[in-house]
Amino acid sequence: MAAVLGDVASAVLKAAAGDGQGQPPAGQEGAPASNESMLKQSAHPTTLLFHVGFKLGALFVYLFGGLISSSFVFSFVLVVLLLAFDFWTVKNVSGRLLVGLRWWNEVREDGTNEWRFESREDTSRIADVDSRVFWLTLWTWPLIWGFFTVQTFFSFNYGWMLCTLVALALSGANLYGYIKCSRAAKDRVSTLASSVASNMLSRGLASQFGGGGSTAPAGGANNV
Repeated sequence: MAAVLGDVASAVLKAAAGDGQGQPPAGQEGAPASNESMLKQSAHPTTLLFHVGFKLGALFVYLFGGLISSSFVFSFVLVVLLLAFDFWTVKNVSGRLLVGLRWWNEVREDGTNEWRFESREDTSRIADVDSRVFWLTLWTWPLIWGFFTVQTFFSFNYGWMLCTLVALALSGANLYGYIKCSRAAKDRVSTLASSVASNMLSRGLASQFGGGGSTAPAGGANNV
């Protein structure tokens, strides 16, 4: 279990420190990336720490809760609290600051649900390391908790399986929400680009035909 936690933490830090192809950032060739350099590259280092910290904290207590307390109830509640903190942070804070996205679900008066999405128009201020860490952890954590759910099921440890199901539901909800939000943002950009291109084409055609109709014949009229 300790090896699993160590591998997960190392994978997150390595992916964050690289440039997406396993290479160190520009200007740092030949030098191993450190946690300090990763935080320096981040536009929101505090948010990035909490984004990863709550996840690692919940996983740590789940794996080593027996070292903290012999009470199953205490460890269970602590894990669920960390999971709840992580869910709220990812949904309302880190998604908005690290990748410029935010989602929520509203219940209408008739009982139906409506998905609402927000996306930042100017993405130039989003740091590459923030985006990589956000999406890497967003995809990885449901897989990790899914693995532990299967493990607890076959080991007949149904008490902890309930905890892993809560973790899987919360992490899966954020993953699903941000996938829909990202697609909605891309569709909006595509629609806006198509609208701008269509307007420019219409204006160009109108200018060309309108200008051609008002042009006087070359040479003018000859007097008889």
